This record gives sequence, C-alpha cells and structure tokens, in this order.
Amino acid sequence: MKLSFSAEDEQFRQEVATWLQQNLTGEFAKLRFRGGPGDEHMYPEERKRWEQKLAEGGWTCIGWPTEYGGRGCSIEQQVIFNEEYARAGAPGHVGHIGEGLAGPTIIAFGSEEQKQKYLPGIVAGTELWCQGYSEPGAGSDLANVKTRARFDEEKGKWIINGQKVWTSLAHESDYIFVIARTDPDSVAHKGLGFFLMKMDQPGIDVRGIEQITGTCEFNEVFFDDAECDAGDIVGAPGDGWKVAMGLLGFERGVSTLGQQMQFQNELNQVIEIARRNGAAKNPAIRQRLAKAHTELKIMRYNSMRMLSGQGGSDGSLQKEALIYKLFWATWHRTMGELAMDVLGPESQVLEGGPYELSRLQAMYLFVRSDTIYGGTNEIQKNIIAERGLGMPKEPRVAAK
Repeated sequence: MKLSFSAEDEQFRQEVATWLQQNLTGEFAKLRFRGGPGDEHMYPEERKRWEQKLAEGGWTCIGWPTEYGGRGCSIEQQVIFNEEYARAGAPGHVGHIGEGLAGPTIIAFGSEEQKQKYLPGIVAGTELWCQGYSEPGAGSDLANVKTRARFDEEKGKWIINGQKVWTSLAHESDYIFVIARTDPDSVAHKGLGFFLMKMDQPGIDVRGIEQITGTCEFNEVFFDDAECDAGDIVGAPGDGWKVAMGLLGFERGVSTLGQQMQFQNELNQVIEIARRNGAAKNPAIRQRLAKAHTELKIMRYNSMRMLSGQGGSDGSLQKEALIYKLFWATWHRTMGELAMDVLGPESQVLEGGPYELSRLQAMYLFVRSDTIYGGTNEIQKNIIAERGLGMPKEPRVAAK
C-alpha cells in the first residue's frame, strides 16, 4: 500500500492546484462546491462549459492512454488530480459517466472503430453519456434485465425495446450504453449484449423522476424500436455481462479518492458549524465527529491499498474493492444524520420557499439513497461473502 507521493508527484499536485485556482473564476466561480450528488441539477449549462474548459487545459481523461487523447498519468497522479479537484471545490463532472465508465470500457473491450468514433467527444467534453443498467425489475439484480435487442437483417441494425430507470442526467446526455437481452430465451447473466446508442433519435423517450427535494436529475428511459448500428455492440452478442462487470470495476477506480475529498469538505463544514453553534461542546457530538473523521481516514487507507493492487485493464480490482461501496455508503448516510443533529433546530428550517434547501439539508435527503443505488447494502454484503470470502451462495427461489 502506497501512502506517500514522490517529489515529481507533488510538483504535479501544484500544477493541478494552480490551474484550478486560476480557472475557477469569472463565470465558473459560482460553480464551486456545486453539482455533486443531490445537487446535479444545478448550473447544467455552465458545468458543460466547464467540462470543455477542462478539456482545453488537458484535464479530462488524464489516466487514459495518450493514443486515445489522455495524458497516460500514473495512478498516483490520477489520485492527486481527483484530490485537488475536490479540495478546490470544483464542480461535479457532467461528463463523469463518459470519462470514468463508458470511455475506459470502450478502451478495454471496444473495437478500434468504436474507439475512434466515441472517445474524442468524451475527451473534448462535448459529448455526454448516461448509463442504461437498472430496470424496474432489475436494480441490484442486474442479471434480471428484460430490455430486448433483436437484429434486423434488412436494416442492418439492432432494434431495442424496453425500459431503464434511475438514469442519471439522461436528459442532458448525447449517448447511453445499454445492457439488453440478445437471446430472448436466455436467463440471468447469459445472452446479454452491451450497446452504445445515440439518445437523440425516434424511439427513445426520457421522462424525469421528481425526488423529495423537488429536483429531477435522473430519469426513466423508454426504448420503442430504438435503433443501434450493427457496429455499436461492444464485443459479441452474449458478452454483455462480461463487459458490464468490467465497467463496474472501473467505477471503483481512482475517482474514489476525489469522492472522499468531497466527504472531507462536508465533514469540515459540519465541524465548523459545531464549533460556531456550540454543538461541539456536547460530548456525544464530539465523539460522533471523531468517529466520522477516523472512519474517513480508514476509507482513504483502504482505497490506497486497493488502488495499489494489480488491477486489470479490464476493470478487475483486488478483493479490497469489494468492501468499498458498503463502507462509504453507510458512512455517508450516518454523516447526513450527524449533520442534521449538529444543525439542531436549524436543520428543520428552509432557506426560502419550497425545496430551497441548504447544502447539508440536500445532502441529508440524498444520502438516504446511497445505500440503495449501485447495489443495495444487502447485495454488497452478499458480494463480499460470496466473491470475497468464498462462502456458499445465497439460496434462490426458482422462478415460476
């Protein structure tokens, strides 16, 4: 496990910090600390321009190979970039699905034609992606997808029918990657395909899902004879599960350190409020703050351990990565509760009219979902037990 950085890495850190300080100004100054989880609806157009500003500076896709537009940065430098990005309060990436998930997956599993077609727009920050995984009956149980794909010989295209749900930023996206069943008689993880599809086409309907906060950053997406070019299936029909699992491995990558810096920013704000309003004088509150600090450090050390392992170019990671989602989701949910207790009565008062929430109020409401999306806590525990510890699989009731 590597816990320190070289002199060259620290020079890179200074380069990142200086660029962010010089460019998070003017029209972008208001984006500081905005656009993160629960706040993704804020300033979408400005954040799209910020994405292109990052691209102009060479700060998108820095870990990608240079032949595909990246910088070929080391793991250490990618960690540094994500840490400094969050430390500076730079806004949530509107292009993170493309940069962190779609792009690495296409690099690992896609054809050369797919790489040439899709990667430049991601690097330039001009083409945004969303994820077509979950369905009403296939959330944590991804292998239960019902969306169907059949190949139309006359058109030379795949025809997609079905529904996806909880599709973050689908209403802002240019493309979507979709898991669909290519073999209508297949079950579970067999007979699936991984498709790259254009959003702006007949047959794709995006409908927003309003949340308790009054915001609407994710959506239902309906496919009604939507089309996908024959060359835009990643791998062969039937390879969808392998590709999908590789993508989930990339999700546990270096961006985890940037996520933790965002958590640190939230904890710092809660500590500042506790000192200001006197909540820090309460021994129970002090103990909970100390516990939050300690567990955040543990989270960082485990992430450094998992990133120091020999993960594969196909998204595979060490077993240490299996515990990460369960740990951070539970921590963040508890952090939301702590924030409200530190705020005290102030936590119950809105800043203005309906749904005008403070940053911490919005965070508290959003973190209720952390232990559900991306695989519920219960599913994560099954994964740890079965894949990490080699325990017997959970008994399943046969479908009727």
